[in-house]
Amino acid sequence: MPKNCSSQSLEDDVLKLARSVAESGKPIGLPFNAVSADISSPQPMCDTAGRPFAETIFRWIDPNFEYWKDRMFALRSTLVHATRTCAEPFYYSKGKVMSWRRNEALVAATNPEQYAAANIGAAIISPVHLPGGAIGAVVWASDKEIDLADAFAANAANLHALALRFVATYHDARDLGPQGPAVYLTRREIQCLKWAAAGKTDAEIATIMHISVPTVRFHITNSATKLGVTGKARAIQRASTLGYIGHE
Repeated sequence: MPKNCSSQSLEDDVLKLARSVAESGKPIGLPFNAVSADISSPQPMCDTAGRPFAETIFRWIDPNFEYWKDRMFALRSTLVHATRTCAEPFYYSKGKVMSWRRNEALVAATNPEQYAAANIGAAIISPVHLPGGAIGAVVWASDKEIDLADAFAANAANLHALALRFVATYHDARDLGPQGPAVYLTRREIQCLKWAAAGKTDAEIATIMHISVPTVRFHITNSATKLGVTGKARAIQRASTLGYIGHE
């Protein structure tokens, strides 16, 4: 239960935002919702009493399909998989998945037959990519086939902002996000990690950067300590998640 006024305020905000999510899809014909604070976790989004919002505030197309109790659902669902490939809102309509722009990865990650099998006639999905690598998602859906092109153009930005506020506030209320101050890596630490991510050995990195091998190892070890992980591979993965190592 909340321990102070601040945490109580967060819990109140979570409930208000959950109700807003439930109501916001109805005017555009999408009365059903599915939500996840972290698609990598089998834990459903719950109130402070431990009751899943999917059982109290939200309802789904098939009332007997309790997806939040299925620990393997995220691995099977084409809808969930699509949120891993796209950070912007997208929609399913007329057997196709689309967004504000052509996204080949999103199209490739989608199996329309799964939408049909789940009796989803139309849906707007908002992935929520948070600091630390967590991915949440909010879905507004209908069991009827609806042409969502105009509704998506008019409402996607607001729905996406609402989804972000809801999931991020939930993470804050449950202390699920990164704790403490931001991690700062030095230029040398980032350079060493970037070359390591490119497959270079410590000796090769030393030659490229005109420093000694022990210095390379010092920078990589120091960056791992700052990132709160152990080992070069974990440091690379964590630095990539935080945006220190981009795709060249």
